[in-house]
Amino acid sequence: MAKILVTGGLGVVGSSLVHSLIERGNDVHICDLQHSHFLNYTRCDVSSHQQVSRLFSAHSFDYVYHLAAEFGRWNGEDFYDTLWRSNAIGTKNIIRMQEKYRFRLIFFSSSEVYGDYQGVMKEEVLENVAIKQLNDYAITKWVGEMQVENSRLMKGTESVRVRLFNTYGPGEFYSPYRSAVCLFTYRALHEIPYTVYLDHMRTSSYISDTANTLANICDNFIPGRVYNIAGTQYHDMKHASDLILKHIGISDDLVSYKEAEDHTTKNKLVDTSLAQEEIGLKSTISMDEGIPLTVDWMKQTYNID
Repeated sequence: MAKILVTGGLGVVGSSLVHSLIERGNDVHICDLQHSHFLNYTRCDVSSHQQVSRLFSAHSFDYVYHLAAEFGRWNGEDFYDTLWRSNAIGTKNIIRMQEKYRFRLIFFSSSEVYGDYQGVMKEEVLENVAIKQLNDYAITKWVGEMQVENSRLMKGTESVRVRLFNTYGPGEFYSPYRSAVCLFTYRALHEIPYTVYLDHMRTSSYISDTANTLANICDNFIPGRVYNIAGTQYHDMKHASDLILKHIGISDDLVSYKEAEDHTTKNKLVDTSLAQEEIGLKSTISMDEGIPLTVDWMKQTYNID
């Protein structure tokens, strides 16, 4: 049994990861910005060095999954000051604790770091190609990766970096800044018009598949590794929207179709072979199964018949 901290443990991915880690018998602690009834919970803003220091002085962790961050490119544009404090300063604060207390770190990056790259997104691409990240959110995630890597080289810390590709599923509450599947589902259920960009290709991963893969890292922790975490279905965004509308039972009259969205990666064609080989990445729930589960969860959550 390992003692594990999940920063951002009340979030969409964090809460599912916590569940998966607990199921495996680990002693799991979480920190987040909200208050919580969770037994091993500490309220902590990772951008505050004082709060982070107080947390780590009170506990000795074997692993830290660092998810706490501001999410999304447009959220990052509208709230850039919060984004940079949480994503850059917050990560540096966690790394300072790692250098002092020597826990193993799993840092959460994003597929957005691949920016304008047009080929197959393999983990080593960013080591070999000069990539232009397309928005502040993507930039902060790449900054975080470089902070982690520099600490490894200078201080001998042991870390793994993961790049998540379009995780979706139950547990993602609506806001205008959430993922496309969440936005499409909520707006379709509430008859709110939304836009689908036809020329964007994605590889979506159901939340439990993502969480289980992430939990596996502790079983085969290889310092310095970078993993792409993604599903196996390569699809355009109209396909996701069509599945949502089909399960709800409505036409696409609400939907406006446009060619592409500015300042975001067009095609995310990803190679996940390393994660499959080393940390058991599996896609067990297809979009045909996962989308209905997501729609039904949202209906129940928002009391929609």
